[in-house]
Amino acid sequence: MRNLMDHFLVRATVAEVAAVTPRMRRVRVVGDALRGLDWTPGQHVRVRVEDLRLRSYSVWDYTDGEHLDLCVLDHPAGGPGARWARRIGAGDPVAFTRPQGRLTLRDDAPYHLFVGDETASVAFGPMLCALPADARAYGVIETERPDDRLPLARVDGFEWIGRDGLVAALRALDLPAEPGVAYVAGEARACQAVRRHLRTERGWPREAVTVKAFWAPGKRGLD
Repeated sequence: MRNLMDHFLVRATVAEVAAVTPRMRRVRVVGDALRGLDWTPGQHVRVRVEDLRLRSYSVWDYTDGEHLDLCVLDHPAGGPGARWARRIGAGDPVAFTRPQGRLTLRDDAPYHLFVGDETASVAFGPMLCALPADARAYGVIETERPDDRLPLARVDGFEWIGRDGLVAALRALDLPAEPGVAYVAGEARACQAVRRHLRTERGWPREAVTVKAFWAPGKRGLD
């Protein structure tokens, strides 16, 4: 199994580990294997953090032939991924899958709605950078603490809130009458509640809501 996994992993080297927020570490990796990666903003890679364990992290930034950045959230009860981000440093090897995932921008959206938590904001950051200058974007992002907020390119139509108020804040958000396209990510139960609100209260069609659960309390290995 190890040999089969190794065959498909991209191998790179940690160039730098730096704090983006007090709880978020940016891990920059470099290497020749990064050339020509097929990455679309919003996608993630699965990093080998301990032996055969893989953990999924959204790509914060990628410059072909130069570097790839991941952002890893630390927390007191951190699992294998958090432990990996604490111990690595410049010069350490890292192995990960090629970018994957369907949390990517839709071209046919009349406007874009981003809803999630601090883990979701890692994916939302590059997605916002990739939007055309004239695109309309709205968002609600909850964080445990105000200093968990990542620097995002476009925040005029965004509301930052504390924990456990996501649906209430979304319900109060002044959106256009017609449905747009929603990108919902973060904690699994919160994602389900947001999708239910958009589908039942706002009448959005199923295909207008893309959901990606990144984590759930008590669950291990959830993407």
